[in-house]
Amino acid sequence: MTNQDQAYQEELEKLKNQDYAYNKVSSSRFLFYVQVIGFVAFMLTACYVLWTNRYQGKPDIEIQSSTLYTPQYK
Repeated sequence: MTNQDQAYQEELEKLKNQDYAYNKVSSSRFLFYVQVIGFVAFMLTACYVLWTNRYQGKPDIEIQSSTLYTPQYK
């Protein structure tokens, strides 16, 4: 092997270490962080939607007096 071939092989090895497809540790770490960020974004979105559509309280409705627990008849 010549010096140029050896330098080429070293450069190729460096690129393989930096490449996502060849480096299993980097790729699994990257996918883990993508999953964590996706899960956090999903939870924040779900909480926001639930907050905006929350129950606003009991409305003030007029009920007929004859349908109360103790009915009042005229």
